[in-house]
Amino acid sequence: MTLNPVPVDREPAAGAVLLTGIPGSGKSTVAAALAARLRMSAHIEVDGLQEMIVSGGRWPSPTADAEADRQIFLRARNACLLADSFVRAGFVPVLDDVVVRRSHLDFYRTTLATAPFHVVFLAPGPAVAWRRNQTREKVLSTDWSPLDEAMRSELGQQGIWIDNAAQTIDETVEAILSATGLPRSGADQPLR
Repeated sequence: MTLNPVPVDREPAAGAVLLTGIPGSGKSTVAAALAARLRMSAHIEVDGLQEMIVSGGRWPSPTADAEADRQIFLRARNACLLADSFVRAGFVPVLDDVVVRRSHLDFYRTTLATAPFHVVFLAPGPAVAWRRNQTREKVLSTDWSPLDEAMRSELGQQGIWIDNAAQTIDETVEAILSATGLPRSGADQPLR
């Protein structure tokens, strides 16, 4: 078998989505479902990029940790590089990451070359997020609910906010598709 090089890039994708919210808000689940409903897409779990660090990795924590903070921006930079590559190849990237500070969101906005860049906040509230966290496979022992107030305080006027506390995954995805206008897969056209 001979594999001849072919151009990877084509007409750029229609944009990118950053899906964010506090832990337990449904980011990864909704991001995967959203990506499945788009015509050509990729799901970039930013936590997965953190997990690629084999030695020396530092996860965010409630206490001050300069190295963990540096790695938050490292993984965001790598997510943006990957997202821009997918966009150039015609795939809409759906990134999911916990972004609760203005500096973190600004970093995404200045590092990601893709436009339009849709920022979607899932905001079911801290009690619902904590309950969801307790029923999922990767249960967190840290209560991250204070991040909800920080996110609303610093980023409340940014992006698209969706209270998904009482929504199904499909309802949340539909709300995102309606708000962003991203191209759906052929089998997923809205009913008229």
